[in-house]
Amino acid sequence: MIFGYARVSTDNQNLNRQLDQLKEAGAEKIYKEKITGTKKDRPELTKLLDYAREGDTIIITDLTRISRSTKDLISLVEELGNRGINIKSLKESWLDTTTAQGKLMFTIMAGLSQFERDLISERTKEGLKSARARGKKGGRPKKSDKDIERAIKLYNSKQYTIKEITEMTNISKPTLYRYIDKQRTL
Repeated sequence: MIFGYARVSTDNQNLNRQLDQLKEAGAEKIYKEKITGTKKDRPELTKLLDYAREGDTIIITDLTRISRSTKDLISLVEELGNRGINIKSLKESWLDTTTAQGKLMFTIMAGLSQFERDLISERTKEGLKSARARGKKGGRPKKSDKDIERAIKLYNSKQYTIKEITEMTNISKPTLYRYIDKQRTL
């Protein structure tokens, strides 16, 4: 079966252009929603992904309709590929896993993306090693014992909320809880 997926970011925007293009491309059933693409939870996309089966194809008008980032797109296409589901973009003709050329282009793009992530990781490690060689320490600065003691006293007084304590002491909630747990185990 050929499915279409159409999305716009706001209620004020219109889906008609996408719907027309998807129908013209042969979509038999179209999932549509009006929700920002930055949200991970997109109910209609989830329904489509749950419903699609091996041998099906999902058509989109362009990549920005289905993915939030390159990493998100690669992950999604790989997941679909593992399930035997094809994906095709009408605007970006290189994304068409129904053809050998489309699969090759996607593999190249995914490889380049992984290469970029690996380079960033290598540079980060080299930078940290170089900084350590110069006596620099990484990470966040340690909170002063005085601030931690004050935060714990405020917590033990049971007069303040966690939010109030974190605002008064500039100690984050996870840090505060970590020190509270340490205190309990002593």
